[in-house]
Amino acid sequence: MNSNIKNINPRKAIVIVMLFALLGVLNSCYSFTGGGSLTDEKTIQINEFPNNASLVNPALSQQFSTDIQNRFLQRTTLKGTKENPDILVEGEISDYSISPTTISSGTQTNSAGGVIQQAQNKLTITVKVHYENKVRPEASFDKTYTDEATFNSNLSQSDIETSQVKIVTERIINKIFNDIVANW
Repeated sequence: MNSNIKNINPRKAIVIVMLFALLGVLNSCYSFTGGGSLTDEKTIQINEFPNNASLVNPALSQQFSTDIQNRFLQRTTLKGTKENPDILVEGEISDYSISPTTISSGTQTNSAGGVIQQAQNKLTITVKVHYENKVRPEASFDKTYTDEATFNSNLSQSDIETSQVKIVTERIINKIFNDIVANW
């Protein structure tokens, strides 16, 4: 027998075997093919989502449309098209609002010795989605998605639009993606 095999530390051998076993188990548990329930669909068209909310964030329509297109094109095997798609996703941003929500328990003392409680606001975004699947028409739907984020009222409009809007739209896109791809 080869002398190198005899000299292997038994602990190292056990660790190596366990690592290979763990990799095998993980590989069998997680196998994302990039299509979920979309097996026969090959092409997708995602139209721009116009912002029809009464309060308009000028960058929201373009950013949301780009983000949802990227999600489907990067995480599925679908190819983008403008002609006769297997899947059509379109809709509108129907609500974008910022409203006062709560007074937090966080307090500060002002220069006169008084206590100031920090107020919080809530950003709410609602998106109406029309999903049409030409390969499996029974999977098609029209649905409204809403999500929100609560933040300190001292954030500037610019801070809200760069951070909070991104959080809320990401959650909405996750919901849409899961409903279409994973049928969750």
